[in-house]
Amino acid sequence: MAVISERFDRLGRLSGGASEGKRYRLGIMGGTFDPIHIGHLACAEQARVAFGLDVVVFVPTGNPAFKQGQEVTPAIDRLRMCRLACLGNAAFDVSSLETDREGVTYTIDTLRAFREHYPGNVELYFITGADAMFSILKWRDPEEIARLAHLIAVTRPGYEFSNEIKEFFAISTGFDITYLEMTALSISSSMLREWVAEGKSIRYLTPSSVWAYIKEKRLYRGASSDAPA
Repeated sequence: MAVISERFDRLGRLSGGASEGKRYRLGIMGGTFDPIHIGHLACAEQARVAFGLDVVVFVPTGNPAFKQGQEVTPAIDRLRMCRLACLGNAAFDVSSLETDREGVTYTIDTLRAFREHYPGNVELYFITGADAMFSILKWRDPEEIARLAHLIAVTRPGYEFSNEIKEFFAISTGFDITYLEMTALSISSSMLREWVAEGKSIRYLTPSSVWAYIKEKRLYRGASSDAPA
């Protein structure tokens, strides 16, 4: 059976127990995390503080619908890197829900699983990049996604949106979306993969434990790469 939350299998482990009448806020941060880096962690932490989230659960994609036909690092490696990255933050957790699921994975299925697992006094907050949010109408069952969770769209360098664009998007979709301006960290997983393939160091751009794992497993080097470990 897939694990919803490895550290907090029941939200009762948070704040002295999920008592009736008390509301809890659970953040869900999905992504390929190939590899996870400090930009992802900073985004989750800033969202946690800004919205008073009790926990942020990272959900690495299994077989992502939006990357069909593209080469993606095996799910087990991406899951392990997420676990390593989150060990130092008691408010962070990792879910193997999508990596354990067979077939193509969709956000709506993940949100349904979280909603069914936790009681009604646990509010779900789905965190994603603002650029991805602007394609949400192409996702499976977008209206139900917006119904099941509060939507947090995180802006990053190069993807800031004017108030006019935000208003137009809200009117055209009818979705209640909150925008969070993140501290400028111009880092991407694709950039880190390229750097590793070129033999460059990504130390301090991802947690040291993740960098050590990448070197140990020789990820992102390619079959013909002679990049040093």
